[in-house]
Amino acid sequence: MNRLRVTPGPVLALTAIWLTTRALMLWLLVQGGARLLGGGSVSREVWRLYFHWYGVLGHGSFPVHDTLWQYPPGAGAVLLAPGLLPGLTYFEAFVVVTLAVDALTLAALLRAGTRPGRSLLGAALWTGGLPLLLHLPLARYDVQVTALAVLSLLASARSPRAGGVFGALGALVKVWPALVLLGMPRGRPTRTAWAWAGWAGVAGLALLAARFTHPLSFLREQGGRGVQIESLGGTALNLARHAGWPGRARYQYGAIEVVGPHVHAVATASLALTAVSFGLLVLWRVRARHWTEATPFDAALSAVLLFTVTSRVVSPQYMIWLIGLAAVCLTSRHTSQRPVAVLVLAASALSTLAFPMFYREVVTGTWAGCLLMLARNGVLTTAAVLSFVRLWRAARPPAGKTGPPTQPRSGFNRLPERALSLS
Repeated sequence: MNRLRVTPGPVLALTAIWLTTRALMLWLLVQGGARLLGGGSVSREVWRLYFHWYGVLGHGSFPVHDTLWQYPPGAGAVLLAPGLLPGLTYFEAFVVVTLAVDALTLAALLRAGTRPGRSLLGAALWTGGLPLLLHLPLARYDVQVTALAVLSLLASARSPRAGGVFGALGALVKVWPALVLLGMPRGRPTRTAWAWAGWAGVAGLALLAARFTHPLSFLREQGGRGVQIESLGGTALNLARHAGWPGRARYQYGAIEVVGPHVHAVATASLALTAVSFGLLVLWRVRARHWTEATPFDAALSAVLLFTVTSRVVSPQYMIWLIGLAAVCLTSRHTSQRPVAVLVLAASALSTLAFPMFYREVVTGTWAGCLLMLARNGVLTTAAVLSFVRLWRAARPPAGKTGPPTQPRSGFNRLPERALSLS
């Protein structure tokens, strides 16, 4: 089979843009004390909170009775990784590790995009989309989590086993990467990916439990979280303050949350909407009749979008997840999510305006802060609805065709024919 020859020009151009934008992000990190850059609040999480947890983990235990520790045990491995780099402070090493993982993600997207029939738009989205969040990605470990989700999706087409393992590792760090396996083709690819994900998850958890005490301590604190001010429910309550609602914003559980009457009802409604979203995704999978190579990518983005907009939290770093998944979608010319990717970029830019640039207005509930969050969450909600609608429509069989579901012709075609039968 003749392969299309890929010219090195676009790859070199994207590499140069990556180097330029990441240098700018580093400069912003150094200048992070400026008021418009958050007054140091962005980087504080690394040198104060992450470094504190690093010390606790170094003594062989996960944080216990710490209301801020709300992450699965795999997060401990990520937070310990900077300690492997000698001669650097913890903060410096953390940023170096994050940049290295960022570069690895770009390399994976470039490799996927230069294959025949694929596109470099995904690599371009990652390269240009992440700087929309200014220096925030360098001071959170969400780049590392997103990299595992990206690698899971890109690897799953050639090796469902590898895809399952990467997905499980991501879920051990932050739970959401488990959603990336939702769109695996039916039959053997799904069974293989999910089985390997299960075994990898159990093995990883066992290793962490053998090395550290209290590996499940995060569960106690996760359940106590309320409604964060950046969430859809938090935005609605913030707007209600202008209509006389007596609630207020308060720092708790590591975030600014809304407290006051009816907050519990809003939190319950968010959880109910998350359950409804999960039900819709299950219904899509049961009724889907047409798969392409892009279907697993599109399903992952749609699932994470739905779970994001119905969350009680919706922190700004969640946009890193969405940029990474949208980038994977754009590596395929068959994706249905191109308009959604544009909305993700718009929401990312609005998130930056909300935090760190004008976060004081958001917290105090001024009209400017409320309208800014309303715009960001409105774009995110539109993206989630549009994503699922396009995913649903793309699952219909081509016009004039009926019969059993169709499977992708590329990527998974390396498996035997019997492997693609319905489960």
